[in-house]
Amino acid sequence: MARIIAIDYGTKRTGVAVTDELQLIASGLTTVPTKDIFKFLATYLAEEKVEAMVIGEPKRMNNEASDVEEHIVRFRESVEKKHPELKIIRQDERFTSKMAFQTMLDSGIGKKKRQNKALVDQISATIILQDYLYNK
Repeated sequence: MARIIAIDYGTKRTGVAVTDELQLIASGLTTVPTKDIFKFLATYLAEEKVEAMVIGEPKRMNNEASDVEEHIVRFRESVEKKHPELKIIRQDERFTSKMAFQTMLDSGIGKKKRQNKALVDQISATIILQDYLYNK
């Protein structure tokens, strides 16, 4: 089987998570400056077999799209053009940043590390991927 990669897209940073080859376990991979995400994806997809990409879908509480959605749509369209072999899946990402922060608290991560927004983005991508795996 091939891996599934998850993206928590942000205008500054993008969190990335990935499954194992059996698609059972979601693990945080990295956080990439968004300006470098396509370079990162090209390298990663050349080295690993990936069949699908789960992209977080940020929504407000009233189900309206958040402000970053227009950027995500352009990102998704670019991914589809550059990597047509990838199945693209959208996954609701409401509350993932709060859950990521709570996960860091529960894990005993120190205050200084909890302020690392890149780590929050990576954990958020992992939560998005876990939610997808659980609900597929």
